[in-house]
Amino acid sequence: MAQALKIGGEVQTKSWWVPLGNTGIVVPRLSIGTGTYGWGGSSAQTRLGFRECVKLLLTAYEHGVAWFDSADQYGSHPHVREALKSLDREKVIITTKTTARSREQARQDIQRFLKELGTDYIDIVLMHCLVDSNWATTMRPVMEALSEAKERGLVRAVGVSCHSFAALKVASTHPWVDVILARLNYDGMHMDGKPNEVLPVLETAMRNGKGVYAMKVFGQGGLNRSPERAIRFVFESGIPAATIGMVSETEVKQNVQIARQLFPQD
Repeated sequence: MAQALKIGGEVQTKSWWVPLGNTGIVVPRLSIGTGTYGWGGSSAQTRLGFRECVKLLLTAYEHGVAWFDSADQYGSHPHVREALKSLDREKVIITTKTTARSREQARQDIQRFLKELGTDYIDIVLMHCLVDSNWATTMRPVMEALSEAKERGLVRAVGVSCHSFAALKVASTHPWVDVILARLNYDGMHMDGKPNEVLPVLETAMRNGKGVYAMKVFGQGGLNRSPERAIRFVFESGIPAATIGMVSETEVKQNVQIARQLFPQD
């Protein structure tokens, strides 16, 4: 039987796999990000070279990180596709993100993403890098297209990647949102606010059934010297999962080892 760990004021199962809010999706505690210093179709992971990036994804999977966090802007879809050829698709969680600003563009993105990823469905699709407090109005056409894809079984869950405190607050209560990707680390580096401001909003989101996972856990590299402190902070704050942009087998092993101290294999 799994042990219990009291974090965030609540008792959680001390398990490596955890339900992502009310989405029905069960995820590992760690996801490997493919967008370190990434935008415009490139990232630190893809700049490793095609074979090396694919190898990195497979290495992460072998260490229990069966969740690949990708995005159109990272240029990592082909790498994920190649890695999936060696894996059981049903045992891998795939996240991607769209910067579409119209219903038709969002529809086209979903169809293109499916082809680029080589899959019949995508587990999580997020609207990427939201900063506007009025996004629930301005992005309505995109939201409708993503909901349509969800109804058709092309997408399992939809949500947002937030890059402002105002956008995050809206996401925490909006009924459309299934999943929130939020910036969080102990130093407040490259975050939407101070940790003591952001954490209550994320707690509200989780009470509302949102699946929440953290990014910028190492403050975009600024906290690399304290990996254990960085990872423990996120989980001991009650956040169930995190994505970390790892670029080597050494980093994968290090981060998994730290997380396993809190969440051993089931």
